[in-house]
Amino acid sequence: MSAKRLTGRIVSDKMQGVVVVAVEMHKKHPIYSKTVKNTRRFKATNGIGAKDGDMVLIQEGRPVAKSVSWKIIEKVKEN
Repeated sequence: MSAKRLTGRIVSDKMQGVVVVAVEMHKKHPIYSKTVKNTRRFKATNGIGAKDGDMVLIQEGRPVAKSVSWKIIEKVKEN
């Protein structure tokens, strides 16, 4: 089983070595057929020096802390 990979935007880089990545997911409503936007925030370790506003690719991994179990793989687009 491979690890999950998601693309999102860094919304906070205030912590030491950890950033908050907001991932937007679009789903179609089952009754009204309207596209609904859902945003989830993940905490990820920042080993590549990504800054606030950058688009990054994150991958699920082992838990590093209580709420940190994702890591940044690469920068997709710099701010």
